[in-house]
Formats: sequence, structure tokens, C-alpha cells
Amino acid sequence: MSKSEKFGFTLETDDRTKEEILKNRAAHKNGAGSNLEEPNAPMDTDYQEEAEDPTPRIRFNLNFDKQIRGQQQDGRRDSKSFNMERLFEAAASGDVRKMDGLHLYLHQNMKRLSDSLYQSYGKTALMKALLHLRDGKNDTVEVLIDISEKLGDIKDFVNAAFTNSYYKGQTALHIAIERRSMRYVHLLVQKGADVHAKACGTFFQPHDGPSFYFGELPLSLAACTNQPDVVEFLMVNEYQRADAKMADSQGNTVLHALVVIADNSRDNTAFVTSMYDRVLKIAAQQHPKLKLEDMENHSGLTPLKMAAKTGKIGIFSHILQREFQETHTKHLSRKFTEWVYGPVHCSLYDLESVDSYQSNSVVDILVYGSDIPNRHEMLETEPLSRLLEEKWKRFAGRMFFFNFLVYLTYLIVFTIVAYNKKKKEPPFPLEHDVLGYLYVTGQLLIFLANCYFFVTGIIDMKRKRPKLQTLLIDGYYEILFFLQAVLFLVSSGLYLFGRQEYLGFLVLCLAFSWVNLLYYSRGDKHMGIYSVMIQKMILSDILRFLFVYIVFLFGFSAAVVTLLIEPPAKNVTAPSRKGRLFGPVDADEECVKPSFRNISYTTLQLFKFTIGMGDMEFTQEYQYKEVFYVLLIGYIILTYILLLNMLIALMNRTVEKITMESASIWKLQRAVTILDMEKKLPRWLRKRLRCGVEIKLRTNLGTDVRQCFRVEEVNWNKWNTNVAKINEDPGCWDRARPPSSEGPVRRGRSWRVFFSDDSRRWQACQSTEMSTTPV
Repeated sequence: MSKSEKFGFTLETDDRTKEEILKNRAAHKNGAGSNLEEPNAPMDTDYQEEAEDPTPRIRFNLNFDKQIRGQQQDGRRDSKSFNMERLFEAAASGDVRKMDGLHLYLHQNMKRLSDSLYQSYGKTALMKALLHLRDGKNDTVEVLIDISEKLGDIKDFVNAAFTNSYYKGQTALHIAIERRSMRYVHLLVQKGADVHAKACGTFFQPHDGPSFYFGELPLSLAACTNQPDVVEFLMVNEYQRADAKMADSQGNTVLHALVVIADNSRDNTAFVTSMYDRVLKIAAQQHPKLKLEDMENHSGLTPLKMAAKTGKIGIFSHILQREFQETHTKHLSRKFTEWVYGPVHCSLYDLESVDSYQSNSVVDILVYGSDIPNRHEMLETEPLSRLLEEKWKRFAGRMFFFNFLVYLTYLIVFTIVAYNKKKKEPPFPLEHDVLGYLYVTGQLLIFLANCYFFVTGIIDMKRKRPKLQTLLIDGYYEILFFLQAVLFLVSSGLYLFGRQEYLGFLVLCLAFSWVNLLYYSRGDKHMGIYSVMIQKMILSDILRFLFVYIVFLFGFSAAVVTLLIEPPAKNVTAPSRKGRLFGPVDADEECVKPSFRNISYTTLQLFKFTIGMGDMEFTQEYQYKEVFYVLLIGYIILTYILLLNMLIALMNRTVEKITMESASIWKLQRAVTILDMEKKLPRWLRKRLRCGVEIKLRTNLGTDVRQCFRVEEVNWNKWNTNVAKINEDPGCWDRARPPSSEGPVRRGRSWRVFFSDDSRRWQACQSTEMSTTPV
């Protein structure tokens, strides 16, 4: 094989017989390897390989001289020749004897193991051998690499990748890592394997079918399959080091990939968090100033934000509460123990990308992420729970109470104006007196208030973008406020056009306005939980009951209207004004008699039967009363006896089921209220009311200024493991020997390490006794 540097093409040799070429073409013509429709070939199989249609390229036919001389070929191959099928079979068997004569054959025929004729959808014999490891080894791997190295195509051979769209980009290094073979990983990297090759095929992307997304890169694959030795080798080897900040086609680094595969189970969380810390530490050694955790993917998410958005609470809690004790990795911590006194711990939590003061923060993602399944539980993770409570005490609670007073004033004004409506054709003329001016002023105030509800409702919907299945839970009161505003605006339009129908929309708006007063029950825990229970029962049990009940109600109403025939009209006596009966009704008087031929009247009567208030006196003159009684009895059994009692039972179960969940939903709803009020504040005031303290963290890299939130907590389970830790600020760390699990705790001298502000260097001073009192 020769390469032209001038033209940049590769010339391969081809010793296939004419019969083999024609057979191959016929197979692909029948659809086995058509380029028009790529077959879903398996990654590997013990059966016959589905050979790829060779890509069009210039090849040198070694049998051209025989064809010129007219010598016929019988189609049979020499026993010393190797085609792809024979080579793959030898590689899969692991028997090096089956490769005897391979190097000589390739050399004599000017072939290389990386030739396209020795590939099946990009899969080489090396990949075939790695896919067939037995007890972690396959002796043909070394033979293939040795032959390729002698022939001079080792780089192309070890870096060949699958071309099939399903497994596209996968190389021999990916396979060696997946097979957990440190031996072959080392060998491949040593021979020039690309540690940044990306397996980006469909199988390696998240989708509904069977797949395994690991971040495409070899480093991510090793991390996601829990191989710490391979991860460390890839990142620190002397040949080509894997860069942890390399991202895949979705912008995800190895840390993002670890978050993706987390599933919140105990074992999974243990290995994911351990691997996460390992990668973080090694990357910090390679690039001390690199902030790997701050890298965002194409969706604008850091690993922490991705964990929040996908509900991975295990890795999420670990990242928020990660604390390293070593000096050279202390700057990687997000939690710093400030001081310890007995079971009381005072900790500082890093608020970077967590506090809602910043855009697209973790708190924003959790509060407004309506599709996050366990966000109630995640919001109770420290420091988020204390942070939201601090915001409520600092400014949100006062703003909420002020809003309550304003809304209550609006309700009182609205009720007074609606009650004192004038008995004239709308719009009412202005009366030039005190009451007239007050009436018009009240109308304007109500109109402006509902315009505000309408605009803020649209803004909230646009910002939060809740999904339909969660809109009624997360945006319950927002919908009611928006509906209230729409009803009033419709009423105002009808009022201005002089339509009496305005009154119907006005009273509906008034009713919704009073119902929406329950929104302010969020300010109190007990009332808030009670409101959540009502909301959950309305949106679950009662909605289902109404759906089934309406089916029965209209179904039986239609049956009754169809069954009963109007009886002949009779003269009906009417009661006098004094309560006495007198003769037949005059011709001028019309007696309105209710009729079951009216569908609305029938529906109303059947509804009364449901609540035990039905009256059958009007059915006495109808025909087919017996059938009517059968329908009525069946209706009462299905609705009054069955559905109502089932509704009561379901509501009792719902109350028991959501007792604990209601508290979490109430906290979430109050968190939504806190963030909504915070976003309405001007920027300068938000900065002034920002929670946390500014801390100067001193590390071996210099001074790092961070905004931290101080949390004091009591933990009796861990207090005796921290008796040697006395910290005044996160920049001064004690280095006392921790209690040993193999013997008694050392009560003698301990070493305390701190950073001197004057000399700007690390010093060690010996303390004469161990103390648990803050210095």
C-alpha cells in the first residue's frame, strides 16, 4: 500500500477472485449491505458477519496479469490467504496458531490490517478480538498489534472506529475499557490510541430504546463503569493524557456523564460520588486553576444544575455538601466546617450557582422545574431549606403580609362596588356627588387590579412554562388569578357596550376573588397544609368523581326525556293572593308547569335525587311510569349510594396519603412565592437583601472570595468524630490526627496548621492540649 502526500489518497491491493467480487456485489444488490438502507448490524456476533459494501476506492488488482494471460480462476482461495471472514474467526477464537502466516501473507500482498477489506462497518480484527476476551485476555490482540506495528499502520489500526450509525465512533479503546481490561487499555494507549475518540452512534445516545449513554469519551466510559484505576491511568499516563474538560456532542464532560447515570440507589450513589471526587481531584492536580464543575453543557447546565434538573438527589446532595480536608484540595469543597462544639456544627455552604440571586440558579431550577419528580425532597436539602427560610424571614414574609393587606382591601372595595350596582342600563352615568366619585374610583381601582393580575399571569406562564400535567398543581392559584382577571375584563367590555350580561361575569369574578384569598394561607404552615389538602382532593378525587357522575347524569336524563310522553293539558287551579284556591285559570293567566320533556329541568331533578331532595309529584300523569321508576332506582343506586360513598372513601384515603406530602408541597408553594417576590425587587435592593456572608478562603493557590451561607446544626451521631476540629474561618484548618478506629483516641498533643496573614506562608504550631472550644 502506498500513500500519496500530494493527492492525499490511499491505494489498497485486492486479491479477491472474480467470483468473490461478483458474489459480494450480488449480495449487496439484494439488500444485505445496500448503502440506501443501512442494516442494523449487531456490534458483534458469533454467526456470520454482515459485511459492509466496500467503499468506492482505487484498488490495485493483484490478479490482473492472470486475466491478461487468460488464465481461469476456479474461485478457490489459497490456504495461506486471509480474507475478512477467516481473520475475524481467528481473532474471535483467541488461538494464535490460526494466524500463522498472516504477517507473511500481508507483506507479500502489500496489505494492511487497517484496509477497508478487513473491516465490517468499521470493525477491525482488533475490535473483534477485544470483544471476545476470555478471563480478561485474548492472545491474538498482541499478535494483531505486533503485525500492524511491523507493517507501519499501527495508528490507523488502533484508532479505527465503527462506521455504522448505531455504533458510530466506537474504537478499540472503548471496547477495552468496557471489557474492564486495564492490560489492553495500557497497551492501546501506548500504541497511540486516541484517548479523546467519541463514540457518538445512536446506541451511545439517550433515547427510548436500549442504549448506554456514557459521555462518548473513553474517560467518561471508564468513570461511568466504575473503573478508578483506568480513570487515573487515562488522566496521568505518559503517552497521551485524557483531558477532563473535553466535552461530547451534547457538551457534557465526564462530570456531567456521571450525573446522567446516577439513579439515586444506594450502591449507585456510592460509586458515582466516589468517582466524581476522584476525577475532580486529579483534574485539579493537572489544571490547578481550572474550575471543572463550572463548565456548562449545550443546555447551559453545570453538573450541579443537571443533578437538580434531573432529580438526582444522591449526587446533588453530595455536591452541595462536599468537603475536602486536604490542603491541596480544600478549594474544591463546597462546604466548610467553621467551628465545632460538642454535637453542634457551624458550617459554611458555598452559594455559587445555588442562590436565586444569580440567574438560572439551582433554586430556580428546583422551584420552577415542574417536571422534576422529587424536587420537594431536594428543596429540603441543606443549605437550600435554611436559605429559603432565611429569605422568608428577611424580606419575603413582610412583603407577603403587605400583599395580603392590599388584596384584602381590593376584595372589600370590589364587594362594596358590586353590591351597590345601580338599577340602570350600563354604562352608568357619573353622579357628581361624593358617593358617585367614590363609586367610579372603586371601579377604576378594581379594573387596574385585574389588569395587573392579567399581565402578571401571562408573565408567570411565559417564565415558568409549566407542563399540562403539573400546571394544575404548581400553578393552581396562578390559574385562578388569571381566570379572575379574564372574567372581569370580559365583564368590563360588556359593561362599556351596554350589555346586561356583564353582571353574570362580574359575580363570577367576585366569587373567584374571594376563593383566591386562600392563596395567602401559604403564610401559615397549618392553614397552608390544609389548603394543599383541599387543592389535592379537588384536583384528584372530586374531578374524577365529577367526570363519572356527569356521564351518569346526562345519560339517565336523556333516557328519561326520551321515555316520558307529555300528558294532556288540564285546567289547573291557581292559588289566590290570599292563599285560597278558586276556579279555573283565566284565559289571560298562564300556568307554567314543569315538564320532564325539558332536558335541563330533568337534569336538575335527577341532581336533586342524588342529594336526597328529589320530588316525583310531576310524574304521576306520565305514561310508562314503571320503566321510569326502574331508571330512577338504578340512577340512585349508581350515584347516591355508590359514587358518593366511593368519593368519601377516596377522600379519606387521600387525606391519610398526602398528610406528609402536603407539608412538602406547602414548602414548595411558599418557595415559589418567595422567588416570585424576590424577582419583583429592584437589583440594588436584591443585592442588599442577599443572604450569606462573603468569605476569603485562603488556599495554596491564593485567596478565593466566596459567598457562603452559615448553617448551625446539631448532629449527635458525628460529634465524637470531630473533637479535634476547631475552626474560626474556612481558611484556617486544624490538622489534628483523627481518632483511629483501631485504637483509643489520642488525648495528647495535636498539631494545628494555619495560614499566617503577616508572613503569607503556612506554619505549624503545636498546641499543648486538645480542645473543643472555639478559639
